[in-house]
Amino acid sequence: MAAEFQVTIDCADPAGLSEFWAQVLGYRLLDPPPGFDTWEAALVAFGVPEARRNDASGIIDPAGRGPKLFFQKVPEGKSVKNRLHLDVRAAPGLQGDARMNALEVEGERLVGLGATRLTRIEPAPPLEGGHIVMADPEGNEFCLD
Repeated sequence: MAAEFQVTIDCADPAGLSEFWAQVLGYRLLDPPPGFDTWEAALVAFGVPEARRNDASGIIDPAGRGPKLFFQKVPEGKSVKNRLHLDVRAAPGLQGDARMNALEVEGERLVGLGATRLTRIEPAPPLEGGHIVMADPEGNEFCLD
């Protein structure tokens, strides 16, 4: 049996981080439950206190190819380097200067969305095609690959 999976990210602001990653990946927010036009309306109807309405958020690939990303609020902040990170494939099939130029363009777009550029790793063929290490608005590292 093939298993489905989602990527769960601990964070301080699930709504904000899910919106950031939806824009990065071309995903969309999960639809509210049937019978509700918005998540806010559903949470109010379910009796969720206002202070808890940003405890979780999820996004999905509209094409159904990529995994669901689920963001959950945790009390502690990020304190060390990620043991697992996402690679955003921004230059598939490109090599050399064309690859790095495409990564630079995408990196600038993501900085405009709230990401931070951390470092650029230059191509070193045959094993390293080059990539840019970034961080999302809460400091979670990811690579533009």
